[in-house]
This record gives sequence, structure tokens and C-alpha cells, in this order.
Amino acid sequence: MARGVNKVILVGNLGRDPELTYLPSGQSVAKFSLATTRAYKDKTGELKEETEWHNIVAWGKTGEICAQYMKKGGQAYVEGRIQSHSWEDKQGNKRTAIDIVADNVQMLGRRGDGESSGGGSSQSSQSQRAAGAGRPRSQESPADDDSFGGGGGGETHSQITDDDIPF
Repeated sequence: MARGVNKVILVGNLGRDPELTYLPSGQSVAKFSLATTRAYKDKTGELKEETEWHNIVAWGKTGEICAQYMKKGGQAYVEGRIQSHSWEDKQGNKRTAIDIVADNVQMLGRRGDGESSGGGSSQSSQSQRAAGAGRPRSQESPADDDSFGGGGGGETHSQITDDDIPF
């Protein structure tokens, strides 16, 4: 019997800051929305834009890192799978939601693009390197830019390059 493929890749902007919660088991989960916009020309040749909103769910360390570093308006790459769930609302109506369960999340853009406004980690790059050592790729930080370090509490830090980031 052939198996199917359930794979989603999205690049968009966060509609809200990730909300981190913990299950009674101690498992962490972050939830946030991601907007993707496509541009197309209609029959008259007029340029139109269409925005689609996606509910993103990131479990474990991936979710914790999303909640720590990602901010509303920041651009992100999300790779994962589609998962739906149903429930009955207070009026007895059947409701269904579709989520994207993230396996890999990467912050995109540069400092000032929205995802690190208001600071960033004041951790040294050496501490960041140690904190990220040994994690599998799917559990790594969503960052591949220089938005870590600096910008916090009036401290002076040297510019961090991609080589300084351990993930």
C-alpha cells in the first residue's frame, strides 16, 4: 500500500507573538499565526493580493525557541504537516480547525524587520554556541540571521555573524 505525503512549507509574517504553554505532562507548545500573501493578476490585468492565515503549532524545544525569539510582524519559514481537529462548541455545533504542526522553523529577515524589536538576547555568542550544541536540526533555533545579541539594556556587543550562531 502506498503512503501519502503530508508536507507544508510556508514563508510569511507572524500575526501575533507566539504563546507558550505547558501541558500537565510538562510538554511545551507554542502557538502563533502566520500570514502568507500571494500576488496575481485578475482577468482585467489588475494586480491583486490575497492573504491566507495559518495556525502554527510548535512542540518542545522548537516551540520554546519560537516563543523566546520570534515576534509579531517578523518573517519566518515554517516546515511541517497539516493536522485537523474537531470539537463541539457551547451551542453544540461541530467545529473544525486546521493547524500546521511545525517540524522546522527559521526566522528570516534582518534586525529591525520586526522579529527582534525591543531587544533580543543579551547572552554572549559563546554561551549561545554552548546552548545550541548537540541539538538535532529539527529542534534548533528558528534563527539564521544576526538578530541575537546586542540591543538590550544599553550593553555594547560586537556584531554577531552567521558563523557565531550555533544552529
